[in-house]
Amino acid sequence: MAKETADVVVIGAGPAGAVSAYMLAKQGHSVLLLEKEPNPRFHIGESLLPYMMGLFERIGLRDVVAAQGYVPKFGGEFIDPTEKKFFEGVFRADFTKQGEGRHDNAFQVQRQRFDRMLAEQAQAAGARLLLGANVGELLMDGDRMVGVRYEHDGEQHEVHASYVIDASGRSGRIAHRFGLRKTLEKLRMVAVYRHYSGLDESHNPGVEGDIQVGAHDDGWVWAIPLSKDSISVGTVMPRDVLRGSTPEQLFEEHVARIPRITARLKGTEPAMDLKIETDYCYHSDTVTGPGWLMVGDAGCFGDPMFSGGVLVATATAVRAAETLGEALADPSAEERLLDRYANYFKTGYDTYIRLIHAYYDGELVAMAADAARSTDRDTLERYLIRLIGGDFWSEHNSVAAEMRRRKEWDTFEPFQRVYGCPSYPHLDEQDRKERSQARVLRVTAGR
Repeated sequence: MAKETADVVVIGAGPAGAVSAYMLAKQGHSVLLLEKEPNPRFHIGESLLPYMMGLFERIGLRDVVAAQGYVPKFGGEFIDPTEKKFFEGVFRADFTKQGEGRHDNAFQVQRQRFDRMLAEQAQAAGARLLLGANVGELLMDGDRMVGVRYEHDGEQHEVHASYVIDASGRSGRIAHRFGLRKTLEKLRMVAVYRHYSGLDESHNPGVEGDIQVGAHDDGWVWAIPLSKDSISVGTVMPRDVLRGSTPEQLFEEHVARIPRITARLKGTEPAMDLKIETDYCYHSDTVTGPGWLMVGDAGCFGDPMFSGGVLVATATAVRAAETLGEALADPSAEERLLDRYANYFKTGYDTYIRLIHAYYDGELVAMAADAARSTDRDTLERYLIRLIGGDFWSEHNSVAAEMRRRKEWDTFEPFQRVYGCPSYPHLDEQDRKERSQARVLRVTAGR
């Protein structure tokens, strides 16, 4: 058996694993990035958020992403014929209304290309990338993880490392090894989806490039343009709904319930067979341990309702790399650093999943109304659009603050929140002043 060493071994080369490896390699650490698939596979999560652009700019990847020719996205259209979940029948989150200093656009991406690009950036930064490397045993020395065994090109290998990052996504290597994963029963949803070709955006009743999210009584439907002539369409529903009919029948019926999406699909044809994704949603209360930590979907997975999965995965990957960089420099600080990282991980995912709960429970309007008691209308709109755009770590977003008050939406066991925007850390103080000024305006107006 071939034996090797590295500072860090990363399991999984999706966005979370690739960005972890990229950041650590840029710090000068030896990194082994192991991906079981020989090529990046098809994946949902095709719509990025504008806060992702701020994060990519901070770590030096925005120009690379922007050069890929992806469909630009300047907003999201939320369609609710029943007017139970949003403020009106059609609500558009216009990213230009976030306020100064924030990117007003993101991209709709083809995940195979996107994931490969990130893995190649990690490799270019100095990480050793192995595709088709299947991780088997997690190596332990007492209660400390010290590496992994993996198979590549028919040969067995053993790598010892100071740290192991689990970026294995929903397969959750460490979570399953230690029995850490818990299902969020209330959000056990199923997605049925396919791509269409022949898209002509002149039929779109909304804004070209926008994601559409259409609500109905049994779930919701997405429509995400992937290129000038292709679009991803999916329907998300409770598992019990899927049991009552065939996927094909439900897909056609649910999409037909959203006339603005069916209008956009005029003249298109299916470009792939229907696919089904299950196992929404889950989390782990323990996301770190001696010699290891989880990033992204390996530790938590939320419904794709607001397209936040890639952002929270990548943001935790950046913080994981920063955390391990500090721990490698000062091993005596490991416990404190890992504890801080775990709380940061939970803060972001907790906020994102509360937003999902607010949607499914029809409470977004109520949350905004509660937040309006402490801020003015214009600021409230900015907060809501920022939250939809990825503002999951802000202490100063009034809408997020109201959501955090709801105990019934708790995901994790009690933890100490760690705030600090991963995309725009330089704006934290500005956001604090903005919220304080909004309170003063609100109080003055009330008098």
